Amino acid sequence: MLFDDTYKTIDHPAEGTFKDKGSKFIAFAYPLISENEVKAHLVKLRAEHTKANHFCYAYRLTTDKSVYRVNDDGEPSGTAGRPILNALLSAGLTNILVVVVRYFGGTLLGVPGLINAYKSAAVEAVNVAVIVDKTVNDIYQLKFDYLVMNDVMRMVKEEQLTVLDQQFDNECTIKFEVRKSQLNKVLQRVEKQSGVEIKYLGTV
Repeated sequence: MLFDDTYKTIDHPAEGTFKDKGSKFIAFAYPLISENEVKAHLVKLRAEHTKANHFCYAYRLTTDKSVYRVNDDGEPSGTAGRPILNALLSAGLTNILVVVVRYFGGTLLGVPGLINAYKSAAVEAVNVAVIVDKTVNDIYQLKFDYLVMNDVMRMVKEEQLTVLDQQFDNECTIKFEVRKSQLNKVLQRVEKQSGVEIKYLGTV
């Protein structure tokens, strides 16, 4: 297999805190499915921490290390988002967002101090989080005649596919999830099955 179809992420949101010279850095870690969720988490944190000075973050998606985003939110460039990202990379985590909320304590920390503070807060959140192994799965939909339903259902059972949705009428559809490493075998079986259309819906 040319790629790894497993990854580590966190199971539930987690929180960590780091303090330095009066400044307080609170890290909030969230499991992430898509970048569309990032804004909602930021809006919620800004509403809950109205007196905070900065909301810096980093997130990773997929097993590809080039899929990430960092934001320093007004801190000197490279002192906040990147150290948070480095904490995620060090822990080998993806599909995760970490936002560090900073309350300024009146004393400037300097570039090394900021880098240390943002990374340390992120590490604290990661350390208390429950880390889980997940597989990279593709979602497909099968469309087929009622007459071949038994053959299709046998394949679903034998390949242990996770059925997400199914509708049986004259024309039947099944939406299922399949582990990436198992995909070729399933596609080969579908191709041999007459009267079955398959459609790719995305990856989770």
